Amino acid sequence: MYETLKWLHVAAVIASGAGFLARAALMLAGSPRLHARYVRVAPHVVDTVLLVAAVAMAVMARISPLAHAWLAAKIIGLLAYIVLGAIALRYGRTLRERVVALAGAVLVFAYIVGTALQRDPLWPLSIGP
Repeated sequence: MYETLKWLHVAAVIASGAGFLARAALMLAGSPRLHARYVRVAPHVVDTVLLVAAVAMAVMARISPLAHAWLAAKIIGLLAYIVLGAIALRYGRTLRERVVALAGAVLVFAYIVGTALQRDPLWPLSIGP
């Protein structure tokens, strides 16, 4: 069951990242599709699946996210990603502000994925293989 949840979580991460990039492309193009109901609802469904799978895995493994530095870093990164994504897609007042937030959100997303794969919150500072 744990492996199934892990693959569900990974699939949701991929879908979440791809969906974010698709919505960012719509935003940059000024497309009215960005405001379509399914475009607004789908990310919440995907992110709910992602979060439920993550919590279920933590419960099954009997680990506290704050007891492991890499999990705590992922949670902090997730909060930063949410804020930057909201600025990029909705709350940014200028295109420049939105593009800067978009770039930050993509970098934070990459950090979160790297931290999950390496299980090390300082992986960007690692030198060598």
